[in-house]
Amino acid sequence: MRPRSFLYLAALASALAGVRTAAADDPKFVYVKPDEAKPDPKAPPPNPVEWTATSEAGLVLTTGNSENTSVGGGIHASRKAGLNKLAIDGTIAYVKTGVRSLNDKNGDGLINNAGELTEVETTTAETLVGKLRYDRFLDEHQSLYIAALAMRDVPAGKNYALGGQVGYSRRLTKTKTSESVAELGYDYSAEKDLGTPDDPPLISIHSIRAFIGYKGEMQPGTTLEASLEALSNLNHENLPTGEDGGAFNDTRVNGRLAISAKIGKGLAVQTSVEAHFDNRPGLLQVKGVMFAPGFTPAAEKLDTIMKFNLIYAFF
Repeated sequence: MRPRSFLYLAALASALAGVRTAAADDPKFVYVKPDEAKPDPKAPPPNPVEWTATSEAGLVLTTGNSENTSVGGGIHASRKAGLNKLAIDGTIAYVKTGVRSLNDKNGDGLINNAGELTEVETTTAETLVGKLRYDRFLDEHQSLYIAALAMRDVPAGKNYALGGQVGYSRRLTKTKTSESVAELGYDYSAEKDLGTPDDPPLISIHSIRAFIGYKGEMQPGTTLEASLEALSNLNHENLPTGEDGGAFNDTRVNGRLAISAKIGKGLAVQTSVEAHFDNRPGLLQVKGVMFAPGFTPAAEKLDTIMKFNLIYAFF
């Protein structure tokens, strides 16, 4: 082979080898997703769950010349997630008083010795109230609610009452330090009065309900709460007292005013006053007294309760 021909062949072989090497080492296009934004660990979740829970308690005991026991307390808790809110409330007020009375052993109408003095214990307050409520929010201003209730009030002649509520709630105002709401709905209650002298029947009450409430901060650490609720019967009631139970005659009004002041982390003191008006109250309860047949006196229409409680907030 001629030298020139050999040089041509060598150059061609080198070129082909270079082409093959380049083909094997050619870079390929690979799609790489851009870096995704990392969530801020300090940012709140899109639908945070809001918990609230508080308890309150008050106690007064006296002995000696005055025998008195007063107990009050309550619990309030709620959970809100998205458009759903569940709340539970329960309160108790109990007062037992010892009153000295005459035990006239010889029948002369006089107290002749200490043995003719006796102490009679009387329950002057026994109120239990429980409520479970669910709200479905339509938006940040309004919701539909349903609730179940249970109640007992011995001095007012109520052995127990069970019922439920449905209705519409709307926020009227809201600022950084205050909020007010109004509600309108339907209330059903099945009441059992205490028997005097006969066992009274169960009373069914269908009522229209209206409510307005306000909560605001008077100054840092001091809160004012006020509410007013009115219920009036739509149906006729057969009352054991014999009073007229026609529509709108059994009107009930409940009012409450409370002021709370913080005294520490999660701890506050609260003073409150409640007023409960019942135009058709239950049967009057007088311990140790028998009424004549056919005489069924009604209890007082207005009850008031003043409380002084310590309140602890868990959340």
